[in-house]
Amino acid sequence: MKTLPYQPDRSGLAYSVGTTLDRFIKLKQSDFPFASGELSQLLRDIALAAKIVNRETNRAGLANIGGAFGQTNVQGEEQQKLDVIANIRFMRALSKGGEVCAIVSEEEDAVIDLQNSSGKYVVAIDPLDGSSNIDVNISIGTIFSIYRRKSPVGRPIMEEDIMQPGTEQVAAGYVLYGSSTMLVYTTGNGVNGFTYENSLGEFFLSHPGIQAPKRGEIYSINEGLEREWESGVKAYVDLCKDRKYAARYIGSLVADFHRNLLKGGIYIYPATRKNPSGKLRLLYEANALAFIAEQSGGKAIDGNRRIMEIKPNSLHQRTPLLIGSKEMVVEAQSLITNTEKKITEYSH
Repeated sequence: MKTLPYQPDRSGLAYSVGTTLDRFIKLKQSDFPFASGELSQLLRDIALAAKIVNRETNRAGLANIGGAFGQTNVQGEEQQKLDVIANIRFMRALSKGGEVCAIVSEEEDAVIDLQNSSGKYVVAIDPLDGSSNIDVNISIGTIFSIYRRKSPVGRPIMEEDIMQPGTEQVAAGYVLYGSSTMLVYTTGNGVNGFTYENSLGEFFLSHPGIQAPKRGEIYSINEGLEREWESGVKAYVDLCKDRKYAARYIGSLVADFHRNLLKGGIYIYPATRKNPSGKLRLLYEANALAFIAEQSGGKAIDGNRRIMEIKPNSLHQRTPLLIGSKEMVVEAQSLITNTEKKITEYSH
C-alpha cells in the first residue's frame, strides 16, 4: 500500500504531508497544556486573516488597491494602500478572537490595548512587509510574534507584558504571499511550513520539520548602502565575493529570509551612518524571524548579541540583523568583531 511521506517532530510524532493547518494545530495542542486551546485558536485567527490578505494581494492590480495611501506610519515610511488593508484585517481577526489582550503593529504609533483583561497573549505584527514591492508584483509577507502576558489575567495590561525579549516568545511565524502563499511558524518545537490551496481555501502541510542548511552560497544585503557600512561588514561581503557566492536581494525581508532558510544563506541589514541602530524593528520583525531561524538550526544576531536576548526599551526599537545559516552567521560575527577590534587598536 502506498503511504504519504511523513516527518517526525521532536516529540516523535509523525505528520503526513498534506495535513491541513487546522488539523496540525489540533494535533500539536497537547504541547501547550497551559494554553487550554487559546494559543491554537490564536494561530487559526492569524491564518484566517492571512487568507483574506492573500485574496486582497492577488486582486490588487484589478481593484486599484496598489500604490501609496497618502500617509506615513510611525517610522516615517509612506504607507501603501495594502498596508492599511492588511493592518485592518489582522486587527479585526486578533481582536475578535478573545485570546489577545494587546497588539503591537508596525502601522500603529502606540500599543493597541484591546481592553480584554481575560486575554492571555500579546501579538506583535508587521501586517505587510515589503509593501513597496506590491506595484511590481514581487513577493511580500506578514511577520508575527506571540508572547504570553506577564501580568495576572483579569487586570489591565502593563509595560512588562509588551517589552519582552524574544526568548519569551511562545510562537512566531510569517506568511509569504508569492507564486504560492505559505505560512511558516514555530511554537518552539521545530519549524513547519504550510502552502495555501486556493480552490479549497486551506493551508496544507508542505514543508514539515524545516532545517536550514548549516552553510549556503547566497548573501543578501543592499549593496547600494556599501559606503555607509562598518569595515567589518565590508570585509565579510568581500569574503562572500571572493568565494563567488550569489548575491540575492529582493527588498522584501520575508522573501529574502524564506529563500535563505530553504536554500542556505545569510541576510544582512547592518547599521549604517544614516541608521546607526539599524532599520529593522526588534519586536515584530527581528525577534520572530530569529525564533524561526534558531528553531531550524540557524542563528540571528545584531552583529554581536543574540537577537532574542535583547531587552526592548521602546515599542518600535530598531536593530541591525544578521540571520540565516548558522556557520555563515558565526563567520560573519567573527570577522566583523575582529575587524572592528583591529581598527580600534590601530586608532589608539
